[in-house]
Amino acid sequence: MTTFVLVHGAWSGAHDFRKVRAELRAAGHEVFTPSMTGIGERAHLTGPHVGLTTHITDVVNSIVYEDLDEIVLLGFSYGGFVVTGALDLIGERVSHLVYLDAFVPHDGDVVDPAAAAGRARRPVGPGEDWQLLPPPRQFEDPDFTAWFTARRTPQPISCFTEPIRIPRRPEDYPFSRTFIKATGEPRPEPGGPFWAGADRARKAPELWNYREIDTNHMIPSNRPAELADLLLELSRPERS
Repeated sequence: MTTFVLVHGAWSGAHDFRKVRAELRAAGHEVFTPSMTGIGERAHLTGPHVGLTTHITDVVNSIVYEDLDEIVLLGFSYGGFVVTGALDLIGERVSHLVYLDAFVPHDGDVVDPAAAAGRARRPVGPGEDWQLLPPPRQFEDPDFTAWFTARRTPQPISCFTEPIRIPRRPEDYPFSRTFIKATGEPRPEPGGPFWAGADRARKAPELWNYREIDTNHMIPSNRPAELADLLLELSRPERS
């Protein structure tokens, strides 16, 4: 049995993985999908105090309090920042790290450089907007778009402007690692952060596994069975 910890993306919650959870549990594995403070089903806890460090702590505490070990840790989209930031505290508990169409940040990076440049390093004052609204997302099943959109929540801007601190690169840990890229949409110019993560993995095959899924960014909802099968392949001891 493998233990999976799946970390969702921005403006969302654990429901990002509701379909994937079912697939992995049906195969006999344990699955944890921690929700991050202030978004998704924890939207009632939002506030300008919530930032990237809050979300890293959410995931670290979930792993530590459940005493999880030898985990497959996955970060989806914005969750790539979160799992990378968590490694300094729980890296020894990880057997395989997966970035699912996600940011793979370097030390000092922020999710949204434009928002960070436009925001002074001071507390949010009266009348200031401290949240970012979610962009629209499309799904292969049009009926699912309405269900998912109803569960999209604004997210505190500090999550996107707080620099990440990484004492060690993901490549410097002893666990194996994989980048999974969504390829169902044309690569834009410039490529953007998710293509940068894919390029980082493809250029270092001695350090990374690289896989693709032919759909748009919303892989967990569009292709849950395909994603679950790929995660099960990567979790086997004989993985490359």
